[in-house]
Amino acid sequence: MKFKILNCCLIITSLFGYLEWGKDQHMFLFQMEFDVFKKLFTDPVSVIHPLIILPLVGQILLLLTLFQIQPSKLLTLIGLCCLSLLLFFILFIGFLKMDYKMIFCALPFFIIAVISFRELWINKLSAKNR
Repeated sequence: MKFKILNCCLIITSLFGYLEWGKDQHMFLFQMEFDVFKKLFTDPVSVIHPLIILPLVGQILLLLTLFQIQPSKLLTLIGLCCLSLLLFFILFIGFLKMDYKMIFCALPFFIIAVISFRELWINKLSAKNR
């Protein structure tokens, strides 16, 4: 149950990543995902980019683990890594620009990610000792 809660928190916190570019351009990731899904059906070639596809795959994998009786640790780890790619870039750009909105919107995801890695690691070690 703990892994399902953590995976759900990872999905939710990933949606609140915040990007700013240009003078008046800014969006949260959930707004961008809505645009991606709209374009997926009208112009699918425009959304084929690793920084678009990999985080979506990560979210889908984490979403799949919510419907499993015993959430797969491998799917959790792969989904977490895929999502971390985009959110790491957001955090990195936030630090480069000293944009606190970008930093503070990405930090909750990484806090939950560290907790998830810790739980996966402790669970793995306790399984080995049995």
